[in-house]
Amino acid sequence: MPVPVEIPKDKWAGRVRAVTIGATATGGGTRLKTVTIGGEASLPFLHFDAAGTELAMPNAPAMALEIRDRKPNDWPPLLNAAWGEAMDDPGDWAHAAEVAGADLLVLTLSLTLADGTPNTPENARGAVAKVLGASGLPLAVFGPGQAEMDNALIVPVAEAAQGERLLLGVCEDKNYRTLVAAAMANDHLVSSKTPMDVNLSKQLVILIHDMGMPLDRIVMDPTTGALGYGIEYGYSVMERLRLAALQGDAMTQQPMLVTPGEEAWKAKEAKVGGGVPSAWGDWETRALNWETLTAAALVHAGADLIVLRHPRSLARVRAMVAALGQSA
Repeated sequence: MPVPVEIPKDKWAGRVRAVTIGATATGGGTRLKTVTIGGEASLPFLHFDAAGTELAMPNAPAMALEIRDRKPNDWPPLLNAAWGEAMDDPGDWAHAAEVAGADLLVLTLSLTLADGTPNTPENARGAVAKVLGASGLPLAVFGPGQAEMDNALIVPVAEAAQGERLLLGVCEDKNYRTLVAAAMANDHLVSSKTPMDVNLSKQLVILIHDMGMPLDRIVMDPTTGALGYGIEYGYSVMERLRLAALQGDAMTQQPMLVTPGEEAWKAKEAKVGGGVPSAWGDWETRALNWETLTAAALVHAGADLIVLRHPRSLARVRAMVAALGQSA
């Protein structure tokens, strides 16, 4: 006689906070849909931990594609070929990304204009207006990653897109006050980013919340590495953050955003096609695998919003998430 096996189930005291990005007409915005991330009451895809009618994972990880306000100079040819002429205009790029199946768009503003001069608030507002006009998807807008320039570009964007519930970033310890104030004044959300450290991630959420930002308008970016480039440490930090959230630590219960597209395409294995060992195999196959496998690992670590660069990587990761969800 076969012996029945009882699956052990965990009972967690807490759950991840649900955060909704974007606003439709009824919410004061112009988006055709919103995206809700988070809400988990278990570790990733352990659907059997659900209690009664409560879902252990009510929202599947959302898939985002990164676009830019202009064609970047440092993206490898494989990415340029994937997007083609759409990269010449942020509106066209946004439309192409929506057609490719993105749930959400992430517009990263460049440090400089095409002629090498510093980016301007006028250009940033224009790029955001084009994206909002070309696509009905929810939108995140991130600065170039330098605190002073982030402030100069994101604040006018927040004002121009008031009510759209954009996800604005990136809030770091040097500039979070300015960005949070702009987000609060114009009904947006913020992304908090810290080095790979559980305590630093938690501390920045506390600081942002202390300014008056509601916790359901904060998304946490714990920073991650690519496959072969520190991903195991980033994975462990994310895992510890998720365990703390489920154990009831309110300041670690933010949904997590990760950027495997950015990280993977910086790796030589994805970025370089020539002058590498023949054992590395076909460049395109290798590059797509690098982005896909990086994203897949982070999904299993608890990522709620995955920002990718190649449309085929998005399709692969979405298929994986859908297959995992079939066991619910």
